[in-house]
Formats: sequence, structure tokens, C-alpha cells
Amino acid sequence: MFETISIIGCGLIGSSILRAIKNKNLAKKIKIFDNSKEVTAYLKKENICTNISSDIHQCVTDSDLVIIATPLSSYKEIIVSIKDSLKKNAILTDTGSVKKEVMKIIHNINLKDVHWISSHPIAGTEESGPRAGQAEMFKNRWCIISPSKNCAEQPVRSLKAMWERIGSKVKIMTPEEHDEILSLTSHLPHAIAYNIVRTVMSVEDDLKQEIIQYSAGGLRDFTRIAASNPLMWRDIFLDNSENVSKGIDSFIEKLNELKKALNDKNGNKLYQIFNSTKEVRKEIIKAGQDTDKPDFGRKKN
Repeated sequence: MFETISIIGCGLIGSSILRAIKNKNLAKKIKIFDNSKEVTAYLKKENICTNISSDIHQCVTDSDLVIIATPLSSYKEIIVSIKDSLKKNAILTDTGSVKKEVMKIIHNINLKDVHWISSHPIAGTEESGPRAGQAEMFKNRWCIISPSKNCAEQPVRSLKAMWERIGSKVKIMTPEEHDEILSLTSHLPHAIAYNIVRTVMSVEDDLKQEIIQYSAGGLRDFTRIAASNPLMWRDIFLDNSENVSKGIDSFIEKLNELKKALNDKNGNKLYQIFNSTKEVRKEIIKAGQDTDKPDFGRKKN
């Protein structure tokens, strides 16, 4: 599919893309760059990739597709570093969870003769690092592509085909649509999870161990979300702060509505609130985004 693909950053997502591309033989050559010696040593040791560059310029030279899979706060430095080494008509993409701010960076840098097409594979786990990477990470998961307004059609088709070949379902959105939707489907739930765990663990020390020991499924699922990479989520919240803040305001409004029903001992209102959300779960299962099997069909340890 591509002669040469370069991946910058080989944590959970980058190493999963690397594994998937290798498994599907989508490139004759795959080159990687990562600042972490621990990461590159692991990839060498496990023979996941041997073409590891210590020079980011060398890594991207002559590559047809360059994938940035690093925290959002590093994008500007990376793109400025590589822009003069990119091959003419190369495709440059990413894996970040926020798009509008990244598009501003690209516009200000004024890339020439390069096709910037932002990507967001909606996949991952609470774990991080290349040891957690999986070749099947993107199977039946959505990947959102947000091309720049003047991007040619062929590069978009090529990138779309790559994501589809490694298992993703692809949807094209504007950066603004992407950020608004993801603020509600992903970013707000993470904000809530972080603060539910903080609230629960703010109890007296002698209760903490019992809470952990007897935690029910609801709390366990929130702790899974709240265990996500803190650096990555710091960057996401900062870059999508306006949308996330609006979501938090709406959540507080609904929470106050629930609190009032509790204080008023209003059973009818509580039932109405709880019953109103049941259909959403059914729609998510119908859309194939989860399963109705016990414990959501998740594997046991």
C-alpha cells in the first residue's frame, strides 16, 4: 500500500499501529522514532521493529506516510522539526483526540507540498507503553478522519484505506464536529471518572481499604477509566477546554436536578431520571459499540 511508513511515538497506540501494519504487510519499509530508550530497547528486543532511528529527520525522510502518535503538547515541536525533511506529497497524520487546535498549529506552520490529514482512532486501553500494544487494537473500532479544507481526494482515500485495512471503520468529520462529539463521548466521561475516584478516595483513611476491597462494578469501571495516561488526558482537556467545560456545566445542572429530587424525597422524579437513560444503552448495543452479555462481555483475568 505504501513504500515507506514512519511512526513517531511508539506507546500504546503507535506500537499497535506498527504491529497492525506489519501484520497486514501495508508497507515495504516501516521506520520508527521514539525519545524513550526504554521503548526502543523493548521494540528491538521483541523484534517488533528493527528500523529504529535516533534522528527524527532521518526517520521521516522518503516516507510516503508519517504518523504522529505522541501527546498533543509535543505536536508543534515535532512538526516544526520534520517539516523540511518530509517527502513531497507525503501524507502526514496523527492519532490525537482533539483536532481544532492541531489544525491551528498546521495552519501557522504553513506546510508546503504535504497532505495533512488528521486521524483519531477511537481505540485503546487504560494501559500505556509498547508492551500494551496489540495488532488487533483497531478491529471494528471507529477512526475519524478530519482532512484540511483544501486536501486532495486521493490522499484521503489512501489514508482511509490504510485504517480500513488494519480493521477500523472510518468516518470523515470536520475538526469542529470531531471535538464537539468527542467532548461528550470521551472527554466528559473521563473528567467525571477522575473526580468520582477522587471523591470516593477522599474519605477517612480507615475506610479507604474497605472501599477498595468491596468496590462494586460501577466504581471498578470508573477506576479503569481514571487510570488512563495522565499526560495524554491533560493535553486533551487543555486543547478541548471550551467543549469540555460546556459538558461539565451541563453535567452539573443535571446533577443538581438529581440532588434536589433527593433532598425533596421525590421518588417520582428520581424514577423519571433513572428511567430516561435506559434507551441510550440499548442504542449503543444496537450500534455495535458494546454487547449486552454479562459484565459487557469483557474478558476475565
